[in-house]
This record gives sequence, structure tokens and C-alpha cells, in this order.
Amino acid sequence: MDESRIYNKWPIAREGFPFLLIGCALIFLFSYLGILSLSVLMVITTFFTAFFFRDPDRKSYVNGKAVVAPADGKILEVQHLEDSKNPLGQPAIKVSVFMTVFNVHVNRIPVASVINEITYNPGKFFSANLDKASKYNENNRITLETHDAHKVVFIQIAGLVARRIACWVKAGDRVAAGQRFGLIRFGSRMEVYLPEDTQITACMNQKVRAGQTVIGYLS
Repeated sequence: MDESRIYNKWPIAREGFPFLLIGCALIFLFSYLGILSLSVLMVITTFFTAFFFRDPDRKSYVNGKAVVAPADGKILEVQHLEDSKNPLGQPAIKVSVFMTVFNVHVNRIPVASVINEITYNPGKFFSANLDKASKYNENNRITLETHDAHKVVFIQIAGLVARRIACWVKAGDRVAAGQRFGLIRFGSRMEVYLPEDTQITACMNQKVRAGQTVIGYLS
């Protein structure tokens, strides 16, 4: 898939541009009015906005069996699910990643595949580090299938102050491991559901980088 079709090549995610433009306009306005304190505050706020929406260019040098982290952050949970009452619809392993406001928030595809289905679910906005966020919060579920018929599900989950989930892929797209696919604003959570025979390398509290840290290998 041509990633440039869905994403620009700026070092800042396009969702951040409106906030940056507003910040720059307010800096100019307060400076013109001579309100120094508010000018300084807006400069700091605008720099933080640029920092939050940063989108570093990354390459993923992994083999076809490797599953990479879909988000920057810390591993909150690695859980073996014995029954089929989960998004994968079969016994699975769930890996959860928590993103703070200081992490890069551009999300990336965990494994080379074809997107089968995308389902958006409105919901609540509990803090993303809480277990109930996985069940009740607004989320966007993406189901994919690898070339050797492995099914993988990953979910963008909104957090306490995250009120915008962006997804730049659609059903039918062929995607590469580490490819940008979306973003969640201001603190959030990502969950990946993998087949139960996946060799998991991720561990609790591990810090991961989207598109580069390997969290497991498909069988």
C-alpha cells in the first residue's frame, strides 16, 4: 500500500496542525496586545502541542513472523485468554500498551497483512491505564489477516482526555509491519489480540517503540 496516499511526510501528524495554527495565532494576538504573560504561556503550550503530535520517521526491519508494538509506551498487561469471548473469537493472548501524553501517539501496524474489517465503537472515557477502559471506553477495532492466514486484532482505545481517534486505513488495504495507521489524542491505550500459539517476547512494564519493538512471533 502506498503510505503517502493516506499520510503526509511532515514530522508532525496532520491532526496537530489546527492546534498549532490556533496557538500561533494566539501568540501573535497576545504579543500585539502587549500581554506578555499570555504570550509566554501560549508559546509553551504551542511547543508542547508540536511535541505531542511529533511523528518521527522509523523503519521496521523485521521478518514476516514478527509482531511489532503498535504504539509507544509501556506494556500494561500480557494475558492468556482461554475462551473465545474476546475480539479474536478464539483462545488468544492480549498485549496492552499504555501511552502517556509524553509518548509518540502515532500508531503503527503490528504485522504485514490485509485489513479485513474496521469497527468503531463509541463509549466512555475512563483513564486508559484502568482495566475497565478496555471494556467501556470509545475504541476503534481493526481486524487483519496475514499472508499465512493468521488473524490478528488490535484496538485503539480512547483515554480520560483523549476525545479523538484517527484511523488512516480502510478495509481491503494491504499494509506493512510498522506502517503508520492512526493516532489517538492525549493519553490512550492500544491492545493487540494474537493467536494463542504466538511466541510472546513482551513482558510487563517493558517500554516499547511503535513499529520497532518486537512483542512476539507468529507460529
